[in-house]
Amino acid sequence: MSDDNAQTADQTRYSYAQAGVSIAAGNALVKAIAPLAKATARPGADAELGGFGGFFDLRAAGYTDPLLVAANDGVGTKVKLAIDHDRHDQIGIDLVAMCVNDLIVQGAEPLFFLDYFATGKLENGIAERVVAGIAEGCRISGCALIGGETAEMPGMYSAGDYDLAGFCVGAVERGQQLTGDKVAEGDVLLGLASSGVHSNGYSLVRRLAADKGWKLDRPALFDPEVLLIEALIAPTRIYVKSLLPLIRSGRIHALAHITGGGLLENIPRVLPMGLRAHVAADAWEQPRLMSFLQAQGNIEPAEMARTFNCGIGMVLSVAAADVDSIIADLSAAGETVHRIGEIRAGQRGCTVSGSDETWSARAPWTAGHDA
Repeated sequence: MSDDNAQTADQTRYSYAQAGVSIAAGNALVKAIAPLAKATARPGADAELGGFGGFFDLRAAGYTDPLLVAANDGVGTKVKLAIDHDRHDQIGIDLVAMCVNDLIVQGAEPLFFLDYFATGKLENGIAERVVAGIAEGCRISGCALIGGETAEMPGMYSAGDYDLAGFCVGAVERGQQLTGDKVAEGDVLLGLASSGVHSNGYSLVRRLAADKGWKLDRPALFDPEVLLIEALIAPTRIYVKSLLPLIRSGRIHALAHITGGGLLENIPRVLPMGLRAHVAADAWEQPRLMSFLQAQGNIEPAEMARTFNCGIGMVLSVAAADVDSIIADLSAAGETVHRIGEIRAGQRGCTVSGSDETWSARAPWTAGHDA
């Protein structure tokens, strides 16, 4: 190669856009979603975007001696269902729900949220729809969307694919936090109805859809008024605003968010040593969607109780004397409440009894040292 050719090759100009990343598209997205974030402003946060970080004023939020509680989570393979069927508008609600529902079980009020959106090529129409859902989840839960990160990474994701993660910080006044230490023998277990599959078990849902040849764009067999995809993609219910007043009243002893691991493995996470949860599976009617999944997959009851929420998205442990008032307050707040069991003395864990059989789980981290 001649010196002239070498010089020509050396003078080739590269740009970030040639590598597949558009700074202009990223800036346009920030400008488009700024009003969405601003709409989530609350005392303590003005929810302005664009800085290197977001500020939150705990004193302005009304706290005097707060403990901070943090949680982060994703949506799992439910994102793939949203991508494949152009259902981007509510997947952000799931992202927020998975974080804020984890905070409320500690007794903490969610204060602010930050999101992470990663994709191969930024398509602002889709990204805006996703972020709009995140903003809506923040509005429902009363927390401010104060920032986030949009990552455009060519070669990391297939065309059209993206992934989400979220980070949320909450606060609880010292002494009001829920740690499970108030749970006592004789406590009643109340279950709050879920809005669907929520955000766990979707690898199994998608496997069933593929193997059974479900037509997701057609009415569901169990409900002809709803498309099957709409039943499957329904966003996770956010329980924050209905539970927060009860927590502050001191009437809730413990909360368990029913996510991966289901009833069997999540309830024991909030139990002290020497206490066991006993759940009566016949105490509530399993939603038709759950019955459909179980029948389609010929899923064993114990597997259902470990994989899906079975219609219960949150479990409360409360004193028997407070049951009626709590049910009344939660019903008034729009929740569907079921009395599903009780706390008894025994090996730390959970037993679920149905009409045909009983299955159980002990807290896996106790490793034989339970009282």
